[in-house]
Amino acid sequence: MIEKPLTPADVDFVTTLHGDDPVSFVVLMQPRGSKDRLLRAIDDIALGELEQAAQEGEEPAGKEALEPAERALNHSVAALRAAGSEARGHVVQRQPLEVLRGVVEETRADEVIVLTAPHFVEEFFHRDWASQARHKVGVPVLKLFSHAEDEDQTPTAG
Repeated sequence: MIEKPLTPADVDFVTTLHGDDPVSFVVLMQPRGSKDRLLRAIDDIALGELEQAAQEGEEPAGKEALEPAERALNHSVAALRAAGSEARGHVVQRQPLEVLRGVVEETRADEVIVLTAPHFVEEFFHRDWASQARHKVGVPVLKLFSHAEDEDQTPTAG
């Protein structure tokens, strides 16, 4: 599960997690929702990103977020394929955890990777995707923190 396009560092990290073993990915992305706007703004403030918090209201949400989510998903799937992995993806508009569980069952996935930015409020209350997925999917869930395009670091586990 992702919430924004994968950066080159993200792609490199997830495609090399298992060494030389072949891996395939089913990438799920949910468009941004307006109900999460306040939590995202609080997270931005907690991270000291005041300008980002002020711009949160300008981010597309709901149906307007569908096209950017599709572009981000297509970019991410193409990047995984360019790195030599098998990949496909879906934009998930409703019940993302149920869709995730279905994908895990259908593909007999060994694990789930949730690649996300830090969300302090959601994580504190265990409402983040990884915490919720751990109770739904029946396989290990690895939460990784993604990095911005301009950072020269690899994602870290959380």
